[in-house]
Amino acid sequence: MTGPFQAVAAAAAALAVIPMALSAQVTPAAKSDSLRHAVAQLSVRLDSLEQGRCPGGPAIVLPRRPEGGLTALDSVTVAAESLSARLERLIAIRCPADAAAREAVVAPADTTDDLAALRAAAAAAAGTPAPGDTTPDGRPVEKAAAGPRGANLLNPEISVTGDVRLVARDESPQEENAIPREFEFSFQSALDPFTKTKIFLTFEEEELGIEEGYIYWPGLPGHIRLDLGKIRQQIGDLNRWHLHALPETEYPLVYQRFLGEEGLGGVGVSLYSALPISLAGGTHELWLQGTTARSEPLYAGGRQPTLLGRVQNFWQLSRSSYGQLGFTATGGNSADADLRSRLLGLDLRFTYRPPQAATRREITFRAEGYRLHSTEAGVTTDRYGTFLDLQARTSRRWVFGVRYDYADAPRGLENTEWRITPAVTWWQSEFVYLRLQGEHRDSDLEGTTNLLTLQAVWSVGPHKHETY
Repeated sequence: MTGPFQAVAAAAAALAVIPMALSAQVTPAAKSDSLRHAVAQLSVRLDSLEQGRCPGGPAIVLPRRPEGGLTALDSVTVAAESLSARLERLIAIRCPADAAAREAVVAPADTTDDLAALRAAAAAAAGTPAPGDTTPDGRPVEKAAAGPRGANLLNPEISVTGDVRLVARDESPQEENAIPREFEFSFQSALDPFTKTKIFLTFEEEELGIEEGYIYWPGLPGHIRLDLGKIRQQIGDLNRWHLHALPETEYPLVYQRFLGEEGLGGVGVSLYSALPISLAGGTHELWLQGTTARSEPLYAGGRQPTLLGRVQNFWQLSRSSYGQLGFTATGGNSADADLRSRLLGLDLRFTYRPPQAATRREITFRAEGYRLHSTEAGVTTDRYGTFLDLQARTSRRWVFGVRYDYADAPRGLENTEWRITPAVTWWQSEFVYLRLQGEHRDSDLEGTTNLLTLQAVWSVGPHKHETY
């Protein structure tokens, strides 16, 4: 744009001198002053444009020429009109058409090469050098050989989640009223085009542990996914979820009593595949898992081999609703405790989520039931547990829910427990939510207790409040 600016500037300087020389000879003084004023206004608009700003106001109006032949001053007016038109065309190209935005600073990028500008923007977004970039000593910058994100491709995606509770009890003395329930550190990365990994560390009760850590191959032949490492097992709809992502503050009572206080996880291998059949228009999935798991309810605290099979069925019922039905079977033996455990489960989920208001309206109902068949020291028992959970999102920020739990003691002396847990969750943003939850417990052996919990959960990083 330098050439046009110089031409207009030189012509404007000439115009500023010519009227002064001709005014006394061929035109009245008033007309000369008017033309001089108009040229000065042209110079102001030109200066503003050269400084990178958009001139405000309408185009300059030049003095009208008289009818008949042209005098010398009239010829200057014609030249000024031509230059004014050229200047307005430059302003139209460089400046937004919106009058309210004409005072904005003009972008310093070279708008004469739109393709180069797009390439530079794309390179900046991808983290690679743009064409023509140089080092401080003037040498061209070489493209990174590690891929589209350069050296960042070697670093895992890191997320951290905090979960802190304030608890009030209806019993004395009060204790553990402020609880740093869990801090979770997540590391996720694509190792190569075929393999990914996820590692979740937890800091809980002043101890560092590994909640999950596995490598997986998502695209094996036959649409099979293979996971290898420490995993939370695929039981029901919620055992796979991490604590901070649950719809209530803790896992359902039947999970705690039949699997463990924080559900069931183990070290081993998991195979997943979508089945190549469709019943009633549904989608059907299969999991087969073999792990070594530690569970007090199932194996009296021993770390024993566990086999698990799960079939999960999904139906899209309408544009706004879908249903899910799952069957789970798992179990193992503990020779040290002379214990044999088998667990069967049935789970149901229904969700209503209108697509036009998916982030503001949702109703989800879950129901799960389990039978634990155990033989310990020659004594066989059958124990049962269930939970019903209803969640309703009424806006982008508010979620209301209630859960009913029922469970028998897994082994030994009979004891029945039930709980009712209402909760309201307020999402301050996608990074932070607060939850106020009440809880009424009733146990045959321990009696009745009531809790009121305020939970604060916050997360940083790319994987906020990930379910698993």
